[in-house]
Amino acid sequence: MTRFRRTIATVVAFSLTGMGFVQGVQAAVVGTEQVAAVQAPALAAGEGRARLQSTLERADVVAALRERGVDADAARERVAALTDAEADQLAAQIDRAPAGGDVIGTIVFIFVLLLITDILGFTKVFPFTRSVR
Repeated sequence: MTRFRRTIATVVAFSLTGMGFVQGVQAAVVGTEQVAAVQAPALAAGEGRARLQSTLERADVVAALRERGVDADAARERVAALTDAEADQLAAQIDRAPAGGDVIGTIVFIFVLLLITDILGFTKVFPFTRSVR
């Protein structure tokens, strides 16, 4: 019980120490034009279609499309059928997409979760942990 109280006292002490570092925050009204300027890509009208067409010309993209059962010529025809606004929006969405996703973060999260459940005694996945139970 003494160890538990000591741990709680340490956490509270660090929390109270951190409160001295709190800074004030200012808020202001943000206009629609400012939000649109930040979210809108810096693409000239029609530049999105050219970027999409050049992307579809790359060998690695064509191979990835074939793996997924998509004909590269059909994809080029669909890009040609897009309006300029749609092509610009799609190019911007591709630019914002994370490359490869967040696989590493997911793996680390699962490892830490299993490690914690091992230490707490709910699971026995890792042989190098000892349960607190």
